[in-house]
Amino acid sequence: MQTQRPPTRRTFLDGIIGFCSSIAGAAMALPAIAYLWPAARASGAESVELPGAKDMTPGQSAMIRVGSEAVVVVRDRNGFKAFSAVCTHLGCLVKWDAGGKRFLCPCHAAVFDENGHVVSGPPPSPLVKYVTKQVGDAVFVSAA
Repeated sequence: MQTQRPPTRRTFLDGIIGFCSSIAGAAMALPAIAYLWPAARASGAESVELPGAKDMTPGQSAMIRVGSEAVVVVRDRNGFKAFSAVCTHLGCLVKWDAGGKRFLCPCHAAVFDENGHVVSGPPPSPLVKYVTKQVGDAVFVSAA
């Protein structure tokens, strides 16, 4: 019959070091996974009127909320375009650069063109497009 030896100080410390290493590895892996996973946002089905639409000139933009989403509406020579203001990378809010006719994300230097397509940076997909409808001087924005 064999007798079991009591655990030694070395095996106890090896266990503690392994446990702490596992926690540290998880703490580093989770942000890395979140960085690579695209931000997903839900959109509402309502239609919202753009305030001050008749006073906007080509090149100007306005930020509104459609449901729970931030939306950037841009006026160009042909009318109005609306895109989600939420970057498809990590969910930062993009801003319209009228001089460059593009959307810029301040978080990781992402650039989207005037149609919401990715020009550079880490976003995995283009900006979500919203539907605009002009009725007289009023402009309504709704989810696609």
